[in-house]
This record gives sequence, C-alpha cells and structure tokens, in this order.
Amino acid sequence: MSGKALVLDANILIRAVLGKRVRELILENTDSVKFFAPDVAYGEARKYLPALLKKRGVDAAAAMAVLDQMERIVQPIDAELYLGMQQQALQRIAARDADDWPVLACAMTLGCPVWTEDKDFFGTGVPTWTTDRVAVYFS
Repeated sequence: MSGKALVLDANILIRAVLGKRVRELILENTDSVKFFAPDVAYGEARKYLPALLKKRGVDAAAAMAVLDQMERIVQPIDAELYLGMQQQALQRIAARDADDWPVLACAMTLGCPVWTEDKDFFGTGVPTWTTDRVAVYFS
C-alpha cells in the first residue's frame, strides 16, 4: 500500500467516540493517512459503547452518530479480505488474545501498522502505535 495507512483496533474507535484527542488525531490526518478497521472492530465498539456511555451519562444517540461518522473516515474492512491471514495472525497473537486476530490480519494484509492501546500487539511482527506516540507516525 502506498502512502501512510493505519489499522485501528476497536479500543481506538471507542476512544474516538468517548474523547476528543483520538477523534482530533484522526480528523487532522485524513488527508495524509488512510485509516482502516476490521468490520468486527465496529461490531465490538457498538457492543461495548452503550454501557460505557450510560455509565458516563452521555447521550447514546449522539455518541453512536459519532461512530457512524468515523465509519466514513475509518474504512471498515470486510472479513473476506483478511480471512486469508487468519492462521498466520493467530500464530502471532493467540497466546495473548486470540480475539485480536482480525486487527492483526488486516494490518498484515494491508502491510501497515496497528494503532491500539492493547499491549497484546507488541512482538507480533507488525509495527504498533499507541495514541501517545501516533503523532510521530503522522509526521
């Protein structure tokens, strides 16, 4: 893949909805970076956000609209595009968290780094960026 690209983990999608910093980082860099997330990351975000929003007293409809807006910027990758990398991704991450294989498989398929707060991705052979350092990747 030419140009800069990142695969986002579900925790980054959730942070884009709940906070300002992640959303701003994404919006500020849409001209120079392509953002992707496996389709299941959106499913995870939609599963966990309602309880998090309720706990914080945040209007769920408005927050879920932000997630819908993110889906226009952070392109969902359909499972059939990354399924070919499932076994290889599982070999690299299963000992830590097998549920994270789709994010790793997307990154391997696209040949780009992962943006996550999840330490399980470290040592998988794919560059990993956390929110406090991702601006270095953007620059």
